[in-house]
Amino acid sequence: MTKKHIIIDTDPGIDDAVALAIALYSEEVDVKLITTVAGNVGLEYVTDNTLKLLKFFDKEIPVAKGFDSPLLRELIDASNVHGKTGMEGYDFEEPDNHLLLEEHAVNAMYKTIMTSPEPITIVGIGPLTNIAVLLKLYPETKSNIKEIIFMGGSASRGNSGVMSEFNINFDPEAAKIIFDSKLLVTMVGMDVGLKALVFPEDSKKIKDMNKVGHMIYSLFSKYRGGSMKTGLKMYDSTAIAYLLKPDLFEAVETFVDVELNGKYTTGATIVDLKGYLKKESNATVCLDINQNEFKDWFLEKINDCK
Repeated sequence: MTKKHIIIDTDPGIDDAVALAIALYSEEVDVKLITTVAGNVGLEYVTDNTLKLLKFFDKEIPVAKGFDSPLLRELIDASNVHGKTGMEGYDFEEPDNHLLLEEHAVNAMYKTIMTSPEPITIVGIGPLTNIAVLLKLYPETKSNIKEIIFMGGSASRGNSGVMSEFNINFDPEAAKIIFDSKLLVTMVGMDVGLKALVFPEDSKKIKDMNKVGHMIYSLFSKYRGGSMKTGLKMYDSTAIAYLLKPDLFEAVETFVDVELNGKYTTGATIVDLKGYLKKESNATVCLDINQNEFKDWFLEKINDCK
């Protein structure tokens, strides 16, 4: 089996922790590097959370710390959803930090991509600041980037603004750089995440699967992305799902831009499904997901975390 060589750019975050577990235990994936970016909570918290997770998973993956703020905007966060530290609910051991590189995330990404014998897929499950700066500072990396898959954006309404999803609203200028990159880009948006639900009966199964399942269940008790009663939204796991099982999704190729100056719509992803703008397609956009098949896949993947 040929493994997918990937870099994960992340801001853990409870749903990030679940997505990382699935990716790191998957036999289909070779995670070359994990980079951190401010988003759900501040950079120091998300970096510390990443290192704690790697120690818990007993995985040796290099980690590089990225940007602590958006390119141009004021810093926001989602601590109202993930708690002050981003991963409350489980008592992790303190990491020893031996996996943390001294170099900045963008430089670590550059080195990883340019020295890889196989094209690298970048999976973004946080704001896109690090990836955008990589493409601007080192455009030569495009020759060895297979694709960019990211969780973010929306083809409908928003969850951070009226029309804007959090990851894009955090740094809309960075998102626009991604869409303008002429790379193979896939947007796995909020619309899909709203349907990627883990229900109470699923959470109970997860709790008893293995030590990872017990940890995830503990985090779920503090996660405010939905509720334990009505279903928890596994936003970031949908990006990993698209990487590993794209046939779970209904997706279209279309033109996408990002609103940067709207009075009420800054951060909105403009998904031109009807072709009104007469622009060439620059992204694959996921519009729907098979909920039952996703749930089965999700439970299977957590069960594999041994």
